Amino acid sequence: MHWSKPRTLRSRLTLWYTSILGALLLIYAVIVFLFQYASLTRQILHDEVQDVITVEGLLYFDSSDTLRLHQDYFSRPQSRLLVDRYLEVRDLQNNILYSSPNLEGMHLGGTLRKNEGDRGFDERVIRLSNGSHIFLVSHIHGMNGRTLILRLGYSLAEFRKRMLQFFLLLLIAIPAALALAALAGQMIARKALRPIQEMSDRAAGITANNLHDRLAIMNPYDELGRMGTVFNLLLERLEQAFQQLHRFTSDAAHELRTPLASMRTIGEVALTEESNQDKTQQALADMLEEASRLGQTIDSLLLLSQAETASGAQFHHAISLQELISEVLGLLSPIMEDSRVKIVEAGLDQSSVFVRADRHLLRTAFVNVLHNAWKFSPTDSTITVRYARTEQTPATIQVTIEDQGPGISPEDRSVVFERFVTRSQHMPFTKAGTGLGLSIAKLVIERAGGQIYIGSRDEGGTSCVIILPIEEHESQ
Repeated sequence: MHWSKPRTLRSRLTLWYTSILGALLLIYAVIVFLFQYASLTRQILHDEVQDVITVEGLLYFDSSDTLRLHQDYFSRPQSRLLVDRYLEVRDLQNNILYSSPNLEGMHLGGTLRKNEGDRGFDERVIRLSNGSHIFLVSHIHGMNGRTLILRLGYSLAEFRKRMLQFFLLLLIAIPAALALAALAGQMIARKALRPIQEMSDRAAGITANNLHDRLAIMNPYDELGRMGTVFNLLLERLEQAFQQLHRFTSDAAHELRTPLASMRTIGEVALTEESNQDKTQQALADMLEEASRLGQTIDSLLLLSQAETASGAQFHHAISLQELISEVLGLLSPIMEDSRVKIVEAGLDQSSVFVRADRHLLRTAFVNVLHNAWKFSPTDSTITVRYARTEQTPATIQVTIEDQGPGISPEDRSVVFERFVTRSQHMPFTKAGTGLGLSIAKLVIERAGGQIYIGSRDEGGTSCVIILPIEEHESQ
């Protein structure tokens, strides 16, 4: 018959518990049996010693120099019913001087052993010729100037029979105890695993429409509570992922609708009007401009999605912050020179500062911030990049990008980091943008463990502050 593994955890726990308990009960039964066996053996030895002492007082030689034993040897009548006693007396020449009638001519132990009974009461188990096992005690006894060896033995047949019955009784009790233990184990396991059943029922009802639901945790400090806490954290991450996906989809739909509608309108107008080369070229130019804006928006949305899903594995290598910013300045310097905007660096240290972040995303973040500063810088102005290392624990590097533009009012400083919010909504002049640059920068900086915010300047302009944690072992 094929044995199948229990399917439920409750059944497996009960099986393991019952199996371990059964093994322990079996070991316990063996230990109890051996202890009882040894204890009763000691008791038999004690009784035999007492009987030997008694026999020594009952032995006598009659007129014919024959060794006799008084018949009142059994002082207690019930003793005859408990065990069978065997007695044999020999002299030092190994001659049998007395043998109890129940031996029926059999020898109790055979030839004398060396120094038998010299040091007290020698004990051993022997086997008679009829197969009976005897627990034998030997003792030297002096009588009428002669040295005698007394051998007194108890039959172990009845004793071993009773011990076997006792052991079988223990073995019979084990299945009954295991049945009760299995029943109790099932009840305990059912009660202990009830929170898992409740959590699984609750988790089964959580779908994409109600990811805000969480598992109820009775005790957050036990194993089940920690498992529920981890599952709730997983649900929280899933909810954030769904929110990011929904936000990305909504943002994409919102931003792609306008250029697509504009391109469609331009095309429809061009088709309804009388065509000439100038109008056709103008319509194509407008459509290309909208297509370019559409491409910029799509690229920004994809980059924003990449920043949102960036994991710790992408921050495995530390990068030099000064080298990264120098690379960004080299990329932006041509367009800044055309606008006669100068950029200077201040507070540079001789040693390079390392930070841990995704190099591509961090580079994009600084490009967006510096490009945003350039867009709002007037002609013949200066953008200053300042470095300041803090000695707090953990150490950080502060990069401040200052422009000489119109500045941002205090109430709008947090709004500019929201998606699709451009400074042109608050300023009378701007260069075209998607409104995602600072949002991407903020997300990348925060994913790297830093922070970004707009500071205040007494002399006007805008100050964007970026703070990143330093990798100390790389900096040294």
